[in-house]
Amino acid sequence: MAVTLNFIPPFEPGIFAFLAARAVTGVEEASWNRYARTLQLPSGHGWFELVWDGTSLLLEYDVEDPRDSDVLLQCVRQLFNLDHDPVSADAAVSKDPVLAPRVEALPGIRLPGCTDPAEILIRAMVGQQITVAAARTQLNQLTVLATPSRLPHGTMTHFFPTPPQIATGAALILRGPKRRIESIMAVAAQLADGTLSIGPHDSPESLATKLLPISGIGPWTVGYVSMRVLGNGDVFLPTDAAVRNGYGLLRGDTLALARTIKVGELSKMAEPLRPWRSYATMHLWRAAGEGPKAPQRARPAHSPGSERHLGV
Repeated sequence: MAVTLNFIPPFEPGIFAFLAARAVTGVEEASWNRYARTLQLPSGHGWFELVWDGTSLLLEYDVEDPRDSDVLLQCVRQLFNLDHDPVSADAAVSKDPVLAPRVEALPGIRLPGCTDPAEILIRAMVGQQITVAAARTQLNQLTVLATPSRLPHGTMTHFFPTPPQIATGAALILRGPKRRIESIMAVAAQLADGTLSIGPHDSPESLATKLLPISGIGPWTVGYVSMRVLGNGDVFLPTDAAVRNGYGLLRGDTLALARTIKVGELSKMAEPLRPWRSYATMHLWRAAGEGPKAPQRARPAHSPGSERHLGV
């Protein structure tokens, strides 16, 4: 089946690169203008592939049961934030003079959503305090636990592991501090037995109430999950190293100087951008990923040089 998806323009395709950097081998395929993955749907298996051709979003998909077509289409729309109003968000983020040129250059930036809330929570916990590349390596290794798809497509042969599969077999695969692994295993077990359930029915407040008491989950993880599971457009993560570095680099700092920016300064900067701070976060993450660009302000000799160890 092939369809063209409607969206509110403009559409900035950087969301494809965001998903590509995190794509799990065997489950997803992605590039700068294409994303595909397997899906376990209510009535059977499926897959989709979305391509941006510069003007249109072209979706191809297959499902075992035609009743799942509408569910799949809604999953894609949520994942790519296609019902978002980019004009309003861009106008709000442009209130910051540092971000305004960025918004002008990249209008219509999108907020990545998700196809499965439990998957996003596990991904977020695996990725805490390590790089995107390191997290992706661990997630790739977890696919040995996963269910094979009855509708394989290209290299996509399996689904992302379910909470019961992770709770049963991930302890010997995950790497890192023992406490972190224990937290991931505990959350997977709670998701598996139903004592923990998260989804679009939650509010940011109910999500925080459920997750913050859990050992190993802090405000950064709750904010990230709120952004991706709820489509929360007003998440700002001032303790995130990439947010900090991105803001400093955009205003012309050296990377060393950017690393001295305080959490309070970032929070104050973002306050006027409500209720669209998630889109500022996306701009800053992207700027941090692009790295330093000359010319930059030299770091003052008296500036403190300690690096914060923050969630990335």
